[in-house]
Amino acid sequence: MAAVLKSSAVWRFVRLSRSLRLSAASSVKIHTTVSPQMGVTMEQFEEAKSKLSTLKDDPGNEVKLKIYALFKQAIQGPCNTPKPGILDFVNKAKWDAWKSLGSISQDDARQQYCDLIGSLVAAEGTDSTHVAAQSTGSGTNYNTLLVTTEDSITTIKLNRPGKKNAITTEMYSEIINALEQAARDDSVLTVFTGAGDFYCSGNDLTNFTKIPEGGVEKMAREAGALLRKYVNAYIDFPKPLVAVVNGPAVGISVTVLGLFDLVYATERATFHTPFSQLGQSPEGCSSYTFPRIMGVAKASEMLLFNKKLTAVQACDLGLVTEVFPDSSFQSEVWTRLKTYAKLPRNSVALSKQLIRSLQKERLHSTNDAEVERLIERWTSDECFNAVMSFFQAKSKL
Repeated sequence: MAAVLKSSAVWRFVRLSRSLRLSAASSVKIHTTVSPQMGVTMEQFEEAKSKLSTLKDDPGNEVKLKIYALFKQAIQGPCNTPKPGILDFVNKAKWDAWKSLGSISQDDARQQYCDLIGSLVAAEGTDSTHVAAQSTGSGTNYNTLLVTTEDSITTIKLNRPGKKNAITTEMYSEIINALEQAARDDSVLTVFTGAGDFYCSGNDLTNFTKIPEGGVEKMAREAGALLRKYVNAYIDFPKPLVAVVNGPAVGISVTVLGLFDLVYATERATFHTPFSQLGQSPEGCSSYTFPRIMGVAKASEMLLFNKKLTAVQACDLGLVTEVFPDSSFQSEVWTRLKTYAKLPRNSVALSKQLIRSLQKERLHSTNDAEVERLIERWTSDECFNAVMSFFQAKSKL
């Protein structure tokens, strides 16, 4: 382990993460004396730069690179600097983002810069108001979820539609809290779904760029402890859990489906677990539940070789309970769930616990083993290189 942590690749990762977090902000500080011309006034441009520092949520590296590129284009015009070396990950990503803007005018770049920052600020204001209004029924306000209880159904909706509901560290903690509350409330069913067109795009990979003072090893231990607690919350949940998969699902949002009691999906949903592509390994007890549900060969196609399943394929393999036409998905599913929610609460809960009781010990031991393997993966050069390749590929889109 010590040899891995001392490797130059891992510490390049630390430097990269810090630089990516600061790239947009630092570029704003460099050119504050240059005035924009025509289109966007000096006052508007300065106001946009000021608003950038007020954002509470990290917009992600892709957006920050876009902000950086628009700023450079607005101030200096088209990219005219030499291309950084292939190993200079941060500066190459920034150069690629700037270069991708081509020959758009400085006026247009300034306008796009102001529009982009304005939309980010507006989205945060809208989302926070919406969450406060929608989550009061649970007794707790959430920043990344909409939690409601109605008709004996508690609904936990992942609420980062602009990020395809990618799960941040904060969202992991909030889902754990929401599950704990749902376990104690008077609802019969608990339903997971996503806001917008995505169910969930899996783990937000910017989680990997938030390196604490203790370095990569500390980050891996803390992430492992959170993941263990997160998956245990599903394993130990006493009531029926239903996934209403309203769009594509990736990573951990797929692997935990083996811990749900019903999985309903729209026909346009897909299911993808690209772990080996990112130098990682399965989680969510999928190394046990997937072979049990679909057989070892089909599970290996997903977990080892990154095969993406359509909703119909996932249903044929037993991962999905039923697939519905997209046009009638919401109405059909919720009509059915409201009928189920009229069943006697204790009878349903106790029956679920009987069905799951023989698996619980095995599931907990599987979760522990998966977490330990992932901690090793997260501190490896192989994982570092795979994640960096992912970020570089995204920056070229």
